[in-house]
Amino acid sequence: MTKIFVTGATGYVGGDSLYTLVKEHPDYEITALVRNKEKGHVITSRYPSIGLVYGTLDDVELLAEQASKADVTCHWASCEHEASAKALVESLSRKSKDSPGFLIHLSGADNIGFADMNAGTYGVKRDRVFDDLSALEEIVSPANSAPHREVDLAVLEGGKKGLNTAIVCPPTIYGPGRGPGNQRSIQVPELALHSLRRGAVFTVGAGENVWNSIHVHDLSKLFLKLVEAAAQGGGQAEWGSSGFYFVENGDYSLKAIAERIVLEAKALGLPISDKVDILSAEESDKVWEFSSWLLGTNSRCRANRARNVLGWRPEQETTVFTDVTAVVKAEAKSLGLTPHL
Repeated sequence: MTKIFVTGATGYVGGDSLYTLVKEHPDYEITALVRNKEKGHVITSRYPSIGLVYGTLDDVELLAEQASKADVTCHWASCEHEASAKALVESLSRKSKDSPGFLIHLSGADNIGFADMNAGTYGVKRDRVFDDLSALEEIVSPANSAPHREVDLAVLEGGKKGLNTAIVCPPTIYGPGRGPGNQRSIQVPELALHSLRRGAVFTVGAGENVWNSIHVHDLSKLFLKLVEAAAQGGGQAEWGSSGFYFVENGDYSLKAIAERIVLEAKALGLPISDKVDILSAEESDKVWEFSSWLLGTNSRCRANRARNVLGWRPEQETTVFTDVTAVVKAEAKSLGLTPHL
């Protein structure tokens, strides 16, 4: 029986990926790290067969111990926590050659937005697109200013030593999660929330900057393929020094999303300005902390490794644009705003 150890199981990505794993492989023996009994109950009330260990990402010995017992570890929790990543990588070295372990780490494609942060060119479109096959060497050598650089490097260093690591790097994620905890994404819902709260949608600069997007269900299918490959001893997946996977399904500009939010809010009769406000990075960060980074940079990539090596394909018909309808309704409800149709 394949043993899986997971972190972040009540999170947006981790919860949806857990849903997919349990649905497709009820035979997997899954153990989840949880912070407390309340979080544990959230999981076991839905999935009684899942084992629990209590602790936090700071409990590095516990993490290493659990990961060393597992065939596959899915690290879906914080991509900013360096010590936990190092502990999970180190646990792979405890495994024998006859029973090697695999680590699948969730990162984020904001790590290729450093050019805008360095130059202060928020809201400006850049043409550079990072291909995880042809530009791998550059991608796995992140700039000093790249977000969560040290965490990614900890996993990448393990891969260079021949350990079975893989990094999954999603861009903007959208769609309702199916996990037992958080089912809400960040970028577009937060933009809608703060825009409705202030009565006007905004972009950082002109909003011409471009990101990729991926439906959370399609992201979970990539995690599923990697776990299945690991359960087969590696399968057709690439691990270690080549184990880096972008995941995306097309591009969008922040200006286009902002305009769509206005359209949907107007259709619901919500109080919103017809005009999209153009804010500076400093102004946008006052509205929502870190929004200059999450809404004003470019993050353009191509998931060719997932497509060509694993045969992964996005299947969801809902796009980041069509999802805005549900997002605006949900955020309006959270603010107590009543649609006037």
